Amino acid sequence: HAKYVVGCDGARSKVREEIGLSLYGDSSNQIWGVMDILAVTDFPDIRLKTAIHSAEEGNLLIIPREGGYLVRIYVELEKKYSNHRKLTPHITVEKLIEATQRVIRPFILEVKEVVWWSVYEIGQRLCNKFDDVPPDEVRNGYPRVFIAGDACHTHSPKAGQGMNVSMRDSFNLGWKLAAVISGRSIPELLHTYSSERYGVAKELIDFDREWAKMFSAKPQSSEDELGDNIDPRVFQQYFVKHGRFTAGTSIQYRQSVISAKKVYKSLAKGIEIGKRFHSAPVIRLADARPIHLGHVAKADGRWRLFIFSDDSDPTNIASAIGRLCVFLGSNPASPILKYTPRSQDIDSVFDVRAIFQQGHRCLKLENLPQFFQPRKGKYGLRDYEKMFCPDLRSGHDIFESRGIARNVGCIAVVRPDQHVANLLPLGGYEELAAFFDGFMISVERQVTLD
Repeated sequence: HAKYVVGCDGARSKVREEIGLSLYGDSSNQIWGVMDILAVTDFPDIRLKTAIHSAEEGNLLIIPREGGYLVRIYVELEKKYSNHRKLTPHITVEKLIEATQRVIRPFILEVKEVVWWSVYEIGQRLCNKFDDVPPDEVRNGYPRVFIAGDACHTHSPKAGQGMNVSMRDSFNLGWKLAAVISGRSIPELLHTYSSERYGVAKELIDFDREWAKMFSAKPQSSEDELGDNIDPRVFQQYFVKHGRFTAGTSIQYRQSVISAKKVYKSLAKGIEIGKRFHSAPVIRLADARPIHLGHVAKADGRWRLFIFSDDSDPTNIASAIGRLCVFLGSNPASPILKYTPRSQDIDSVFDVRAIFQQGHRCLKLENLPQFFQPRKGKYGLRDYEKMFCPDLRSGHDIFESRGIARNVGCIAVVRPDQHVANLLPLGGYEELAAFFDGFMISVERQVTLD
């Protein structure tokens, strides 16, 4: 009877079963143990993320945990466990400790306490869709039941992506559900959850399959002939190469109703549509405080318009940024006026920020567009935190580092999940309006789903 259901119920998901979906993929027949421990050791790199490939005793991964003492260890178990799946439930934590001590020799590892431990079988499995609408019926309706996390993709934990990718699934779906339930966006927006997150999960599965294979291989020596052994240098290079993927910053969503075509890429070569908004140091104009521009974006469901000025005087109302403010603040076609309820603050749906090219000592707050100083709340207090300048004193010029065309500037449209949705010129009023018209509902037509 619910309007929407989200199944976050793990690899054996009942919700997935009820909507007729299945996980597809293979098991690698490799058994690994994982444990969080407090230990005394003479291993010098215990507080560094470390991979150990031993010649005969298997492999392990060390990940320092928070607090300065706790350590997580992933350890490959003996082949006898890998070849007999029925033995897996009978593996004890003592077996994990013994396996770890064999791999780490000649160093000593004395385990004082095991905080948590588990045993798992490496496998890469993926659902072909993350919602209840069959692929051939996408045009005829919108999804109401969704799955996220292990319910739609499983893999080894060694890339550190299990919790991370699941959280990103939930965030991607969460802001879209909120927009639809509150009546701000059309229900068809929900189709983008499965299409976007499936692509990320598929890339993760492919990466994890190769990573797990390399991790479980024996180290290659100079005497080895061609075979399954891995050159340690190749292993290291692979991990470094995919570091941005592991960190989540290389994820790029494909074109959709909320991810536009790359028509104006030359306006900002360092800001890519589909990827996370790449932050940089700036100076807040009102108080000359150095901050990171990306850190002003909160997880509050609002869209962001980061307006990078051209090289003209921003205090002149006839400048490109001055004319843009007039459009955004007074034209009925403005997305801000069209989709923001009259009873709410002007920045309750769209958070607009301006970044000027001049240094913060060269501009006077009172001479800049009032649009960037909105009055808000019960008392109509002025918001002084919408305007920024490059951090020229420390050499962190955001216009230089993000390749922004100084002569024309640009508008970076950023989604509530901080992925860049569009990149437009300062005069692209019609394109800006048309972009939001594709999925948002005007205030006159908004109906909240109770």
